[in-house]
This record gives sequence, structure tokens and C-alpha cells, in this order.
Amino acid sequence: MSTSFWKSGHVPTLFAAFLYFDLSFMVWYLLGPLAVQIAADLQLSAQQRGLMVATPILAGAILRFAMGVLVDRLSPKTAGLIGQVVVIVALACAWHLGVHSYEQALLLGVFLGFAGASFAVSLPLASQWYPPQHQGKAMGIAGAGNSGTVFAALLAPTLAAGFGWNNVFGFALIPLSLALVVFALLARNAPQRPKPKAMADYLKALGDRDSWWFMFFYSVTFGGFIGLASALPGYFSDQYG
Repeated sequence: MSTSFWKSGHVPTLFAAFLYFDLSFMVWYLLGPLAVQIAADLQLSAQQRGLMVATPILAGAILRFAMGVLVDRLSPKTAGLIGQVVVIVALACAWHLGVHSYEQALLLGVFLGFAGASFAVSLPLASQWYPPQHQGKAMGIAGAGNSGTVFAALLAPTLAAGFGWNNVFGFALIPLSLALVVFALLARNAPQRPKPKAMADYLKALGDRDSWWFMFFYSVTFGGFIGLASALPGYFSDQYG
């Protein structure tokens, strides 16, 4: 990667966007690796377990639009801070008060959807600092935060086996809180951000045929990735023990 890229934007913001995205994805995916233990303790059926795992994904998809509007209306950094605080408070409540019912598990999944909406924050936060010829690289680096799902898959079941699945929410608060501090200190909004659009302008995009094709391919590729990854622990447990 040429030195012109690193000099053309704001590297601390790029790093903060990546870290925010990475740890947000870690907690967004958290219910997937814990699904088997949670379902056993709460006596959930396979269908209930599936909906519990799907809830953060569905909530994240819907909340991305809301977070995107906040990014435009407020700023990427402000929207990111709001989303991160919501997720931290939800995890803290789940850890301190416990998750004792199917309905509470679904409610936690809804709040974890804010972590899944981090897409709408980290990508514009990073890319708006860079000229057009470097925006793809900036979004690629920030978007590498998808790797957060790996941390959840590797660590969550082991921690749950040793300390109980409810305490995993408490453990997740440690890196998430550190990421919030780093984000607050390092991230900066680009000085030449685009002006907010009218609501009618957002809806115009739905009249573009290419928008629907992009959404379709995105739902199959990324939606398939996160949906399958979240469902596999339960499938392997059911089929192979």
C-alpha cells in the first residue's frame, strides 16, 4: 500500500473505526456461540433457539438505517458513541440481572442489534477522511472488523464452560469498554462531511433498480455469512453432539 494512502487521511480515526467495528461484531455475534448453553438452561425449543440467534441479525439490519440517519444528522463519531453505550448498558444489565427467560434473551438480542449497526458508523467515519481514490482501501481496513466474529466463536464457548454463559456478557464488557475509550479519544469526524439529506432523498434510493440488486447480493453474501455462522453451533450440537 502506497505511502500516499497513509498521508491522505487520518490514521487514528481509521484505527478507531476498525477497533469499534471489530468489537461490535464480536458482541453482535455473541448469542450464536452461546446458543446451545442458553437454550439448555432456558429449556428452549430448536425454533426458539433459532429465533433468539436470528434476533440480533434482524435488529442489526433494521437499526443500520436508523444509525445511518444519526450519522448524517449528528456525526459518525456521535452516532458511534451512542450505539456503543447502548450495547454496553444492555450487556451490563444482562450480566448483573441475568437472563432468565426466552423473552429476556430476545430483548437482549434486540439491543445487540445496535452492535450490528456499527457498519453504518465505522465505514463513513473512516472513508470520509480519504479522497475518492483511497476510500475503497479505507473502507476495506475498517470493514475488516468482521473478524470480531472469530473472537466470539473462539472465546465465548470456552469462557461459558469455565464461568457460566451469563458471565460471558461481563467478560465482553472489558474489551468493549476499552474500545469505547479508544474511540472517544482517537476518532475524529472528517472536516468536510457531506451535508445531511432530506428524508425524501433516502427514499429515492429505493427507486433505483441497482439499489435492489445490491441489497439482494448483500443479503445473500454477508447475510448468508453471519446467518450461517450464528446457526452452526446449534446445528452441530443437534446433529453431532
